[in-house]
Amino acid sequence: METPFSQISERLHNRRFTVAGNAQGLSGAGTVFHYKVEQDAISGTYQGGRIRIGNQVGRVTGPDTVELLFQCLTTEGEILSGWSRGTVGVDNAGRTTLSFVWGWLSGATGGGESSYVELVA
Repeated sequence: METPFSQISERLHNRRFTVAGNAQGLSGAGTVFHYKVEQDAISGTYQGGRIRIGNQVGRVTGPDTVELLFQCLTTEGEILSGWSRGTVGVDNAGRTTLSFVWGWLSGATGGGESSYVELVA
């Protein structure tokens, strides 16, 4: 039986992603995100580029939507945290895509939009 989080679990669990676009954020071409999904709970880690280490926690909010809280330590020693709301999709090549609207909660101000694409071995 398919549940509201089945598609997201299938598309995110134990998969890695790289930045496709993030003009206002810190993550860039060298940053890799790795997600885990258990039912409607999402966790993740990320690092690379300007991110020394980061993690995420969140939940599935719909058949193709998620919300996350994130925090990181930058290579410059800054500690930052923020929120994001995103949509999970699929591109023409069959790779999972993520599109987020996000904002800072601590350590910085502002926010923006970002997009990510699955890293396929």
